[in-house]
Amino acid sequence: MTTYLFPPPAVQSVAIRGKSEQFPIHRLFFVGRNYHAHAVEMGKPVDKSVERPFYFTKAPQTLVPSGATVPYPPETKNYHFEMELVVAIGKAGFRVKAEEAHTVVYGYAAGLDMTRRDLQLVARDKGRPWDLGKDIEEGSVCSEIVPMEGVVIESGAIALEVNGDTRQSSNVDKLIWNIREIIADLSLFYHLQPGDLIYTGTPEGVGAVVPGDRITGRVEGVAEVALQVGPAE
Repeated sequence: MTTYLFPPPAVQSVAIRGKSEQFPIHRLFFVGRNYHAHAVEMGKPVDKSVERPFYFTKAPQTLVPSGATVPYPPETKNYHFEMELVVAIGKAGFRVKAEEAHTVVYGYAAGLDMTRRDLQLVARDKGRPWDLGKDIEEGSVCSEIVPMEGVVIESGAIALEVNGDTRQSSNVDKLIWNIREIIADLSLFYHLQPGDLIYTGTPEGVGAVVPGDRITGRVEGVAEVALQVGPAE
C-alpha cells in the first residue's frame, strides 16, 4: 500500500442531474475568444479563415459548484465574469474527426470562467502566460452536468445577470468554432479522457464584479449557474 507524507488532494467532482453518482473531474480546458463580439471587445478580432482555436487550462482544484460563495481574489482590482457552455467528455478520444465528435460527449453544463482581467491583460500584452489571470483559486464554476450522450448542441440562448441586471446575452450558434470543431481540434493535442470539461468560450458583455455581487447565468436547454462574490480575504 502506498503511503503519503500528507493526505493527497480529494478528487474533484460535479453533480449529475438525475443520478446519485458524481462526475469525477480529470482536466479543465478553456477555449479563448470564441465569440466574434467578445474577441472584438477584447481588442483581438478573430479571422477563422487563417486562425485555429487556442486554449488555456485551469487546475481541477479551482472548481466550485454553482451556488457557492467565494472570496474576492487577492491581487486584482478588476475581477470579471465570463459565462460559458461547458462540454463534459464521457469517452476517451484522440484525433477525433469532427463528424464523430458526438461519440465522446457525455453531457453539458453551465459554467463561469472567473478572471483577474487586469493581470490577464498585462500578461497578454507582455507575451507571458495567463496563469495568474485565469488559474484562480475557486475561479471555475460549474453547474450540475446534464447527461446528453451523443448530442451536439448547435444553438441555444446564453445569458448572465449581475444582481438581476443583464450583462451578457447571446446564442451558442455564434460560437466561432462550434462544439464539433473544438473537440476535433483539441483532440489533436490531447488524448481526451472521461472527466474532461471543455469551457467553450464567452460572449460579449464581460465585466467586473465586487464583493456582495450575485452572478446568475443560464444556457437554454441545459442548466443555470450562480455565484456569490464574498469579501476579500
